Amino acid sequence: MLMKIKCPSCETEGTMSLVEKDYEGPYRCWKCRALFSIKLEDNKLTACEPLTEEELEKIQEIEAIKKKMGRE
Repeated sequence: MLMKIKCPSCETEGTMSLVEKDYEGPYRCWKCRALFSIKLEDNKLTACEPLTEEELEKIQEIEAIKKKMGRE
């Protein structure tokens, strides 16, 4: 399903393809390239906070470690 998200920075509407109705994670505006941490519950945006590149890298590192630990 496609979820429409309005960028808090530039007001541009973007879309995100989701399998589930709930999502928590990063979102980058396609136009201004601003980065946010968002939370969608039941197809509704419930939280949106600015996110830095460094914070995104840390999140990705943690996820990679979790995946690695799950396989061992």
